[in-house]
Amino acid sequence: MRLWSHDPWRQVRRLQDEMNRVFSGIDQPRASVFPPVNVWSSPEGVALTAELPGMDPSALDISATDDHLTLEGEMPAPVSEEGVTWHRRERRSGRFSRTIQLPFRIDADTVDASFRDGVLRISLSRPEEEKPRKIEVKAS
Repeated sequence: MRLWSHDPWRQVRRLQDEMNRVFSGIDQPRASVFPPVNVWSSPEGVALTAELPGMDPSALDISATDDHLTLEGEMPAPVSEEGVTWHRRERRSGRFSRTIQLPFRIDADTVDASFRDGVLRISLSRPEEEKPRKIEVKAS
């Protein structure tokens, strides 16, 4: 006769091991979604904000063509003291490049960018010939 010991947590541990295996190495955001941005538009143009905490603004490369805006740069790696053990590391470091398609063509000569408190703010104007015009209706 064989005795079987029942372990009610065996299946839970097996599931946890499987989940850990599946998600191992997924501890940083994908490069395609970094930096996180907000984009909104008006009839006059487009505005964008990007979160870049700890970034040196002089290390940013911004280019605008037609209906695309590209942000490139390198986030510095955090400096840690010797003997320090990381328990969580969610902020990304390293090179990034992100191209955002804008809702319409922009005038690349009128792009304005500013950086304050780790937030990049960019204003892009629509070309004059593409701005919506109010059409006056003449009464007869």
